[in-house]
Amino acid sequence: MYNMDFLRLLSKDFPNRKAATGEIINLRAILALPKGTEYYLSDLHGEYEAFRHMITSASGTIRAKIEEHFGDEMSREQRDNLAALIYNPQAEIARRKADSPNFDQWCRETIYSLIVICQSVSTKYTRSKVRKRLPQYWGYAMDELLHADDEANKSHYYSEIFSSIIESGMAEDFICSMADTISSLAVDRLHIIGDVFDRGSHSDEIMDFLMNYHDVDFQWGNHDILWMGAAAGSWACMTNVLRINVRYYNFDMLEIGYGINLRPLSAFALEVYGDDPCEVFMPKIIETSKFDPVDPELAAKMHKAIAVCQFKVEGQRIMAHPEYHLQNRMMLDKIDYEAGTIELNGKTYELRDKHFPTIDPADPYKLTPDEERLLRNLEASVLRSEKLQKHIGFMMTHGSLYKVLNGNLMYHGCIPMDDDGNFLEVSLNGVAFSGKKLFDYLDEQVRLAFFNPKKSEETGHSGDLMWYLWLGARSPLFGKDQMTTFERLFIEDKATHKEHTTPYYKLINQELIVDKILREFGLDPDTSHIISGHVPVKIKDGESPVKGGGKLFIIDGGISKAYQKTTGIAGYTFIYNSRFMALAEHKPYEPLQKDGTQVFHSPTMRTVEVMKKRMTVKDTDQGMDLQRQIDELRELVEAYKEGRLKEKY
Repeated sequence: MYNMDFLRLLSKDFPNRKAATGEIINLRAILALPKGTEYYLSDLHGEYEAFRHMITSASGTIRAKIEEHFGDEMSREQRDNLAALIYNPQAEIARRKADSPNFDQWCRETIYSLIVICQSVSTKYTRSKVRKRLPQYWGYAMDELLHADDEANKSHYYSEIFSSIIESGMAEDFICSMADTISSLAVDRLHIIGDVFDRGSHSDEIMDFLMNYHDVDFQWGNHDILWMGAAAGSWACMTNVLRINVRYYNFDMLEIGYGINLRPLSAFALEVYGDDPCEVFMPKIIETSKFDPVDPELAAKMHKAIAVCQFKVEGQRIMAHPEYHLQNRMMLDKIDYEAGTIELNGKTYELRDKHFPTIDPADPYKLTPDEERLLRNLEASVLRSEKLQKHIGFMMTHGSLYKVLNGNLMYHGCIPMDDDGNFLEVSLNGVAFSGKKLFDYLDEQVRLAFFNPKKSEETGHSGDLMWYLWLGARSPLFGKDQMTTFERLFIEDKATHKEHTTPYYKLINQELIVDKILREFGLDPDTSHIISGHVPVKIKDGESPVKGGGKLFIIDGGISKAYQKTTGIAGYTFIYNSRFMALAEHKPYEPLQKDGTQVFHSPTMRTVEVMKKRMTVKDTDQGMDLQRQIDELRELVEAYKEGRLKEKY
């Protein structure tokens, strides 16, 4: 029996039995539909073009639909061209306009082919849901063509729609909209398992795309949390963000994409390091800047300047937070500035760069007045970046540290565990948690630190917790014993560069451990799975993304160009539809050629689990929610029948 106050509230939307019964019929019909297709991607690292191709191609699903419907009707070249059109309609239309003797006829034939594919990818949705995915202005025409099921009586009607589209001169726009609609319908829900940011140069474009996507959620990664901390005003996070992106020469994203003014940094770097070649700080240029080219030698000076600021600020935060147990990461007080050496773990190493004009050996973590002024200017630019704050706010409201949905547990990194597989207690802000309680606490505190720092339990500066999650030895987002940024920059001996993964990464090869994690998060080990990212899977070395007896999947396959030599591939998509779960293994994305053509490699598909019966919406978490709504509406109908509530017409 439901509370009458609740039923009165519900009656405002359903004021009589007809209205409530009509909604029950609608919801019960939805429960019988096939489960929507979920796509999981991780570690995008700014690779917008490759990411967009994975989405627009539905990681090979759309090509499979083309083969299914046109395998016997079209040549291989025609099928390739249709796929290319859906993946990148603007480029393919431009090529066709130049090559086709009768472009209008090509448009007519193409629209027909797109209608067939669109019908195929929309069959598992209600007509209402399909209409909501149709583009503004073209919705009526597309809806009519998608449901053209009475050719005998309406052939002239449909022909007129085709002719009007062509004669209006809007066929190109219609085709582009149709292609986008197909890609949208092919993926019902998108899960980003962490690390949109850093390394690649177009994280801002990825976030623009995702903010306009119909259904997306994030499980925050360590690089994401770093940007979140920077957007909250943390200098420790901000200096890390700027160092990484200056190192990878991402000036277009920083200055053009996010409007972060780097002039104070470049001016400071030239003043302090003008005669310093800064050779060990030369940027790693994977992609040149299109709008804001910076001389690589100046970029090296900027890299060194912000790195020294980072080490100073981090030292201050470590001293302010002894509970973080990061004292071993304080490097500046271990340097012999006269000899140009550093002592680590009882061994002395010569530094690759010995020029430290802004460091006072007697107080090495103190910022100079000019450094202090520089960081305040940079902080103001970050906090006033409307686009950055909007992107991070969206990631906050649409994301979490972990997510449980449809029997899958999603998180980016790891669960802190000891060598025996016990959940490790992590002490932060004077409290200690482990397992799921740790994740819940961290999730809550990260949100408070960003949205309402006065209510958070965080001590020190706002964002310190995010910085700890970036590099802390017991952080579930980092999963290593230490971050060796200083050593990689200043020490030649690569033995000092090693960052050892925590026991978790060995333990998850055991099914019993994966079962234990699933139970901790309230899931049934016999039917549930874990999907994570963070650690690139080295396929070329024989590593497998499948762990724990087929119950855990690590889907970081190297979308980032920076990792592709390590992994041997170019990323994974995990696909979960009504019939199976599969891993799509991608080859490197090839950009548009000068002649307007593009080479698209179909991913290698590997089915990892087949459903015993085709799943319907009723079998999902959404189905449970819809069934609850049905039960509430039935109670409302009974209240109307019994006269407990008065019907309104």
